[in-house]
Amino acid sequence: MDQLTARDPAFAQALRAKVRGEVRENEALARYSTYRIGGPATVLLPAVAEDVGHALALAHEAGVPWFALGLGSNILLPDGGLDALVIRLGKGLDMLRNDGERWTVGAGLPAPLAARRTAAAGYAGLHIFVGVPGSVGGGVYMNAGCHGGDWSDVVERVTVVGRAGIDQVLGRAEVPFTYRRSGLDGRVVLEATVRLRPAERAELDEQIAEMFEWRQRGTPFNQPCCGSVFKNPSGPSWKREDGPRTAGQLIEAAGLKGARVGGAQVSPMHANYFVNAGGATAADVRGLIALAQREVEARFGARLEPEVKLIGAGGEYLNDAER
Repeated sequence: MDQLTARDPAFAQALRAKVRGEVRENEALARYSTYRIGGPATVLLPAVAEDVGHALALAHEAGVPWFALGLGSNILLPDGGLDALVIRLGKGLDMLRNDGERWTVGAGLPAPLAARRTAAAGYAGLHIFVGVPGSVGGGVYMNAGCHGGDWSDVVERVTVVGRAGIDQVLGRAEVPFTYRRSGLDGRVVLEATVRLRPAERAELDEQIAEMFEWRQRGTPFNQPCCGSVFKNPSGPSWKREDGPRTAGQLIEAAGLKGARVGGAQVSPMHANYFVNAGGATAADVRGLIALAQREVEARFGARLEPEVKLIGAGGEYLNDAER
């Protein structure tokens, strides 16, 4: 099985023999992306957590790269698709159970659903993710955050599976969380155990309603998008009290609200959201990212760093390669 890619029918056949889940060949990745962008790939839909380990072990043996995918937010998949095996975590890895304040959450569970279910039981901590269009696994892997918190605030331990297909349980101190990063490179999150705090249902319901309304009013989730495109700039020059400071404010101040490259547009609602206004390609979005970076740096001397993960044909994170 040397020198195969995941697109090779022989690899897909070997994978089907090892997993309980479904293997789809030449599957359009656009259907798995909140951007609705992405070319074809071989996609595994695991039925149980063990499928992930079997798939990684086979890919490791065959020298085939892989890419783990949740709900497809915060990523830009390539127009030409992936040579890597795509492992799409969803049903089958979407359990939720608790033992008092400790909740164990499957990687395939949508974060908004985890937010609502834990809040309905009278626990706060995940409720802030009610408007975040991503999965639990993707949120932990990218240390997603909003409303002043992120996953690292609540995680106690994480179950991951590595390249050789072997599960490992990591305590919070073993996960090198930083801003929008977990340090879990080369591993797939299977589940996370979080510690939440008891709270009044009425108070949580009110907060959830406010956060959800804020999201609906201030962000264009009625159009295909990835969430925030850029991280907010950091450093002493951006600690000033006047003028634009956040990525969205800088892009808007540069006069780019509504700007387009092909089918990709800077949202007129929020400048740090780039939407697929119809028929956008990954190349269009990349072009719009480059335009915003050039204009903001020329006008304000600030270099915008993408928060959206740019994915290469082998499933690699191009953002990391560019550093």
